[in-house]
Amino acid sequence: MPFKALGLHPLIVRATQDLGYQEPTPVQAGAIPAALEGRDVLATAQTGTGKTAGFLLPILHRLLAQPRGGTRALVLSPTRELAEQIQDVCTGLAKHTPIQSALVVGGRPEGPQERAFRAGVDIIVATPGRLLDMLQRNVAKLDRATTLVLDEADSLFDMGFLPDVKRIMARMPARKHTLLFSATMPPVIGQLANEVLRNPAVVQIGRRSSTAVGITQAAYPVPTHLKTALLRHLLRETEMPSVLVFTRTKFGAKKIARQVAADGFTVAELHSNRTPSQRTAAMEGFRQGKFQVMVATNIAARGLDVNHITHVISTDVPDVPEDYVHRIGRTGRAGATGDAFILFSRDEEDSLARIERQVGQRLPRVTLPDFDYTLAAPPPQPNGAKPPRGGGGSRPAQSAKPKSPKRPQGQGQPQPKRSNTPKGRSGGGSTRPGPRK
Repeated sequence: MPFKALGLHPLIVRATQDLGYQEPTPVQAGAIPAALEGRDVLATAQTGTGKTAGFLLPILHRLLAQPRGGTRALVLSPTRELAEQIQDVCTGLAKHTPIQSALVVGGRPEGPQERAFRAGVDIIVATPGRLLDMLQRNVAKLDRATTLVLDEADSLFDMGFLPDVKRIMARMPARKHTLLFSATMPPVIGQLANEVLRNPAVVQIGRRSSTAVGITQAAYPVPTHLKTALLRHLLRETEMPSVLVFTRTKFGAKKIARQVAADGFTVAELHSNRTPSQRTAAMEGFRQGKFQVMVATNIAARGLDVNHITHVISTDVPDVPEDYVHRIGRTGRAGATGDAFILFSRDEEDSLARIERQVGQRLPRVTLPDFDYTLAAPPPQPNGAKPPRGGGGSRPAQSAKPKSPKRPQGQGQPQPKRSNTPKGRSGGGSTRPGPRK
């Protein structure tokens, strides 16, 4: 079914053709007709399924049919990076129309953002913190904004933004058209939907909290002190064109990035210790293929939209199963395939079991025969002394070429035969040349 069949304005259909959109994805096919009718929408779908266009297309269509004057639509996003991506998509879809949009986020000069409100741009794409600050200083108004989108609503809650969201909504007309999109639907988001949506059209694609089709998952048991060493081993010994590595803390991200870079890989970091300009440069560089590895924290990578990510590696087990779904959803996007590996220690087995119950499958366990799991943890260091570098108890990285493929001991689990999985899991898959210099 082409986009034209949904009843969208010809100028918008033309933009979808320019952008190479072939036909609506399931979430778009479910959400767009309901939104065009003016119904509230509650949509749940995994990442990479086209949710952004699913709310932007009907908004643009409806705005074209309304008289212009002041900001008429607001899209709230949990992170600056996701807001920037939404703004980029909006600009592309609206390029044949007179509709204008603007970005209102932290880390950017406030002057242009204030001028956007004064000029009455049609659509504001914002993060809650910066927008609420501008509203409280009376340099922004939403009294004519009758359309509201809450994108990645579960992340808005996880990051503590719901109180700000409700304060922002109080500045908008009481009667408004509201679209709530989320990758998962925890009970608190269901409660929010009951509060802010009126008789919504419910669009649920895939089993709630399930993982995307096309992603091959595996779990690697490893002592905590050897996690970084195993990560580096996987990167060296596996063909991974584009890798997103998750770690729990910004300090862990910095350490991993430093050690992976020492192995010759091009590495970018995405965490709260990076300035807005550094984060933008990291995102753009990773998207353009300038960096092979991106090391990120959960919050920083929310909404990361990079279609070519081939591997996602978690160096810890998230306490919340939905976070795992968010993480691995960065690969296998838009019908592509991908691999997701999780490194877990003995004290994380219970958390991993919760994730497996949530996603409805047991992840195959993989051990690698050419990795030394017996290396002892480094001895405690005297106060003020730094532990030796090298990734836990790992030996220093070697510059020699990767070893020939071997099959791992999967503890009875059959291993998928994929050319881009670890050589221990694939019987004759392709290999990457030695570490980059």
